[in-house]
Amino acid sequence: MAERIDLGPVLKFLAGLAKNNNKPWFEAHREQYEESMATFQTLVGLFINGMSRLVDLDGLNPKDCIMRIYRDVRFSKDKSPYKTGLGAGIAPGGRKSGRMGFHVQVGPDGATMVASGLWDPTPQQLSHFRNAIVDDAAPFLTIIGASAFRKHFGKIIGESLKTTPRGYPPDHPQQDLLRRKQVCVSEKFPDSVVTSAKFPELAIASMEAMKPFIDYLNEVALRA
Repeated sequence: MAERIDLGPVLKFLAGLAKNNNKPWFEAHREQYEESMATFQTLVGLFINGMSRLVDLDGLNPKDCIMRIYRDVRFSKDKSPYKTGLGAGIAPGGRKSGRMGFHVQVGPDGATMVASGLWDPTPQQLSHFRNAIVDDAAPFLTIIGASAFRKHFGKIIGESLKTTPRGYPPDHPQQDLLRRKQVCVSEKFPDSVVTSAKFPELAIASMEAMKPFIDYLNEVALRA
């Protein structure tokens, strides 16, 4: 990577925010927040450029990908007003495109990650995924069995049912996949790596390993 990005101040700001998640502290440190957002925007721009050779991200602006730091607390018991990590959804059309993409989060104490998958799927999306597994699980098994996938993510994460969902064969060999309520992957990075010059390159390598997984889910689960 030609551009050196210093994420140390970003992690420092976010660590302070985690300990002082309130409006007075945030307003008193608004300058650090704006500087952190500018740095994060530059980082997301690097990711867009790095992935453009594999994904059609033509014309995508980092601002179209970056998520607001303000939490929606209307239906939450936790009334903390701010997220303690900076996040972005990198996909063709940006984070609101409806397509699955690369979720990037920068946060202190090992909370930095590259992730994606069916985190909060609709019943229809989950049904599409399960039906694809019943019809032919081989393509998905090839994806999650690839050496690059195992190196970066190890295995699929997320919640699962205790029993086979109704309407699916109880003797299917891929019971673990049929029982899944969430189909996600994530690679986390320690702060020492995040603040190093090699982090953007490592994060892009993670996205590259994730791409076949995302392509599959976009094709089988997010279809109309």
